[in-house]
Amino acid sequence: AAEVAALRLSRQEQELRWLTAEVGRLKEQATPCCPGACSPELQRLRAENEKLRYRLLHLRRSLAAELARATPAERRPPGPAAAEPPASSEKVSRAAPAAAVNQNREGKTNEAVNRHRHDLQCEPTFIEDRLKLYEALKKEHDTLLAYRVANQSKPVKIILTDGKIAEGESWKTTPYQLAVGMSQALASNAVIAKVNGELWDLDRPLEGDCTLELLTFDSKEAKAVYWHSSAHILGEAMEGYFGGCLCYGPPIENGFYYDMYMEDRGVSSTEFPLLENRCKSIIKEKQAFERLEVKKEILLDMFKYNKFKCRILNEKVNTPTTTIYRCGPLIDLCRGPHVRHTGKIKALKIVKNSSTYWEGKSDMETLQRIYGISFPDNKMMKEWEKFQEEARNRDHRKIGKEQELFFFHDLSPGSCFFLPRGAFLYNTLVDFIREEYHRRNFTEVVSPNIFNSKLWEASGHWQHYSENMFSFEVEKETFALKPMNCPGHCLMFAHRPRSWREMPLRLADFGVLHRNELSGTLSGLTRVRRFQQDDAHIFCTIEQVKK
Repeated sequence: AAEVAALRLSRQEQELRWLTAEVGRLKEQATPCCPGACSPELQRLRAENEKLRYRLLHLRRSLAAELARATPAERRPPGPAAAEPPASSEKVSRAAPAAAVNQNREGKTNEAVNRHRHDLQCEPTFIEDRLKLYEALKKEHDTLLAYRVANQSKPVKIILTDGKIAEGESWKTTPYQLAVGMSQALASNAVIAKVNGELWDLDRPLEGDCTLELLTFDSKEAKAVYWHSSAHILGEAMEGYFGGCLCYGPPIENGFYYDMYMEDRGVSSTEFPLLENRCKSIIKEKQAFERLEVKKEILLDMFKYNKFKCRILNEKVNTPTTTIYRCGPLIDLCRGPHVRHTGKIKALKIVKNSSTYWEGKSDMETLQRIYGISFPDNKMMKEWEKFQEEARNRDHRKIGKEQELFFFHDLSPGSCFFLPRGAFLYNTLVDFIREEYHRRNFTEVVSPNIFNSKLWEASGHWQHYSENMFSFEVEKETFALKPMNCPGHCLMFAHRPRSWREMPLRLADFGVLHRNELSGTLSGLTRVRRFQQDDAHIFCTIEQVKK
């Protein structure tokens, strides 16, 4: 395997040399009167050159990894055979206690980590290029801020949570400075600020009169910010270690994740300790989170090495400018806001990894996703770990398999197969809900599964939800499987004139629903494509709504 990697490396270097020569040749042919002009051929070669540089970096890493994994015999240069070990060494080996074997087993993880340790120092070239452009932009930003401080600053009033009014200066006073003035403990515990109802960086200057709220980790919004900042720390560690293209790195309900494109390379759990150590180093450095607002065309140049960031800019950003955030060498497209610096993250743990698709679409590139969790202190981390251990034992997917309740199959993804025991539980729940419907004066109905798209156009679902529906053509008309019961129940209500004496009319339905959920988001019984729900609707007069 090492020989194959070396051969591929040699070929890639030849291609890189050829492309470099071609780029130089085309530069010489460029007309002097148009020094800034760039032919399509030159642009194509530059793009290929950058791509090959990226692939060459990974091939070098692969070769180093293969050589590190090779046995001593495979790495030994040709020559006379090694001398036989002395007989006494064999006796010592046989006399070794079983504990030595256990130590070897326990050391496997450390060996894997050490095997990749050199990769951490091999940063991709695009990081340096990106930083140079950022520094120039930061200098412009600082100059503009200094001008505003000198010429546009004015006294402002800040209304605090308790109703008190604090005074400050626009473009100078920050939420953190106000927090320090109130209480050092509050300033230390504050995760993020809320200015006029908008989340706001603690070190970002206020721009006018406003209301101010300081949020701690107890707040749901502050947790999201805290975990988003933690995702950037993980992204910095991943970029420095794997050298791939970062994609999305959002906070989620319990933690955060970051996706990265690494071509054919995967992620092993044996690499988690190394990534965690790198994250700890980033946290120890207390890297400040810096915010810049930059023009879209400049960002397309900054992230030209990353096709995924360019897609986001071209497809998601509809404004002339957008924001980026920096911590250490990492610069990323991000709306923010973030904590003041990486040192605010006190405990961080990588919990799992998986493969996914770009934006959850199975026909797009495969990405590697790494999940993490973080807290303001180690005690909270230990409590979380204990809860996770208990939750693993209660996982419905684990119980469903062990007790033969249900299963899923690739031939019908996202659609549950309920086995006899599972069907019994399912029907028991349906019977319970049916009794509740009867007790609450609901009438059960059965509605079709397939409707003409004209119904969904009339309801408004087609304009906003058609991508999540299973649609098909029948006799040159477009039909779709229903993803919800509401429009069908409206047809039932409208199929004949209604009297006020019938109100309120309560309709319940156990109909089968289908939603075209992205394959990358399917998860057990919590995210499926085919399901039934206790779905009911009440038709009543305006006067009856309060009842």
